[in-house]
Amino acid sequence: MMGRDAIAISYGRGHLPLALPEGAEATVIRKRPLPKIADPATAIREALEQPIAAAPLSKLARGRKSACILICDITRPVPNRLFLRPMIETMVASGIPLDRISILVATGLHRPNLGDELAELVGDPWVLEHVEIRNHDARNEDDHVNLGVTPTRATPVRLDRLFVEADLRIATGLVEPHFMAGWSGGRKVIAPGVAHHETIRTFHSARFMEDPLAVQCNLVGNPLHEEQLQIVRMLGEVYALNTVLDEDRDLVCVTFGEIVQSHQAAVDFVSDATRIGLSRRFSTVVTSSAGYPLDKTYYQTIKGMVTPLDILAPGGTLIMASECSEGFGSPEFREAQGKLVALGAERFLSTLTAKSLAEIDEWQTEMQLKPMRVGRIELFTTGLAGDDRRLTGVEMIGDLTGAIAASIRRSGDRHVAIIPEGPYVIPHLAA
Repeated sequence: MMGRDAIAISYGRGHLPLALPEGAEATVIRKRPLPKIADPATAIREALEQPIAAAPLSKLARGRKSACILICDITRPVPNRLFLRPMIETMVASGIPLDRISILVATGLHRPNLGDELAELVGDPWVLEHVEIRNHDARNEDDHVNLGVTPTRATPVRLDRLFVEADLRIATGLVEPHFMAGWSGGRKVIAPGVAHHETIRTFHSARFMEDPLAVQCNLVGNPLHEEQLQIVRMLGEVYALNTVLDEDRDLVCVTFGEIVQSHQAAVDFVSDATRIGLSRRFSTVVTSSAGYPLDKTYYQTIKGMVTPLDILAPGGTLIMASECSEGFGSPEFREAQGKLVALGAERFLSTLTAKSLAEIDEWQTEMQLKPMRVGRIELFTTGLAGDDRRLTGVEMIGDLTGAIAASIRRSGDRHVAIIPEGPYVIPHLAA
């Protein structure tokens, strides 16, 4: 798209119109279109009946005394409303008592999802009424089973007891680019999703975070992915239901089966549509945090700052739009950002490299260092006020069009890259 045409970028529960300044030329970067699934209910039923490297769910459930289904927390727009009830009804029909089926919200170290938020997350009143639903608590020592350490990097492996001790274990999630683990979903819903805080904090220590292979869309040699695979092997038999959504949040792919192979099938499906090759870098990049629910906090917003860095020219300007409707994030994240602002990027990083365990939520601040090393970061938000704006450590703006015009003046380059869906799209400099 060229010229001054208005472009809508994801923001909160809707979109934010973006008018380009006079003379600007835009390259709009979106995922390649994928065909929508016309009948999601049928697609889900077929996935459960024709799994990858596993027996159909109806057979897997026979003879089992209990089952635990993992679901992602509110930060992921997983279409739980589409598949939870069919999965549960299949299990019951195969002999698992309804009162022995549980749903565990894979919060990692995020806050629990309760009340209306939990109802929105689950999306099906029948499931809420008939099935036990718990939030994982990574800080509760008694809730975890110690499985030892991983063979390669000695990561301590402690996982939620409810999941470990279930006869039938199923992870569910959304397969999308992840700025450290390569891709979300599958094995990541288990660790860090339902892992103990020491497991999570080991994953987020600098020796993993600063590894050049721990980046979006990469699974080969990615230390986080390799550790997650080892944790799955230590756990034993486990399955997964994986979903892929388009920009409209409609279902375009669903897979079910053995957790590693079914996840890889979903990755293979979406990878080429998500990674967009470009022939040049840009001195002005405008992006979002993909809208609700990912842009509820500044903590999650940082993901959108990291994913477009391959196309940001050194010294360029990265302009981010994120509603931050819930504000800043956790107290621990606020403390980490305070250290960054007080110490500066280099000194803050030096406090991290000697640790074997990261402090809770400081890893997101560490990730913010990546765009800070490349260029200038500017943030448009309506959800942060007062000291929260200072603690971001980035420049606050109130006018997107004016910010784009100022960036063009600084660089002398009128070409602007615009990524409406933020971190769900991964632009890269093509060879």
